[in-house]
Amino acid sequence: MTVESNKISTQSFKLTSSAIKSITKILEHNDHDPRNLIQILQELQDEFHYLPEPIISYIAKQLKISEHHIFGVATFYSQFKFIEPGKHIIRVCMGTACHVMGAQSLLDKVYRELKIISGETTKDGLFSLESVYCLGCCALAPVMVIDDEVFGSMTAAKVNRTLRKYRKQNSGNKGRNKK
Repeated sequence: MTVESNKISTQSFKLTSSAIKSITKILEHNDHDPRNLIQILQELQDEFHYLPEPIISYIAKQLKISEHHIFGVATFYSQFKFIEPGKHIIRVCMGTACHVMGAQSLLDKVYRELKIISGETTKDGLFSLESVYCLGCCALAPVMVIDDEVFGSMTAAKVNRTLRKYRKQNSGNKGRNKK
């Protein structure tokens, strides 16, 4: 199933015994109480880095609530992700200072280089892209952050070098480790 390609996507996530054990621990920590749904979803996302459909189905049964209810709650909050994030998360600041200093051309360059838009992950699973509205680095505008590394005074020309560095570090080591 795909809803707006970057929102909800069926992927190859397998509900293994290890995953069920982690989910059960989270549900127990929250007393199997559907009133704790947001906390449960936050903990599940912390554990699995996103909320794959098999997990939503499993917790719906365990909590005795509908999958639609869970998706309704989770899609209301932008923090919840339904597609597996890439190994490296790229955030391009679109806040006022960054915007004025050329963040849109920076973001456009990243779009062209990775062939994805904000909210998507590259086919090789190496990068996910997010546009955000403040990284708190206004003096370094425009800013791009990859994982926790801040790249200030970024230009479109610097994008290729920066992405090449990450690709080189990760050649042969693609995507996140799955549970």
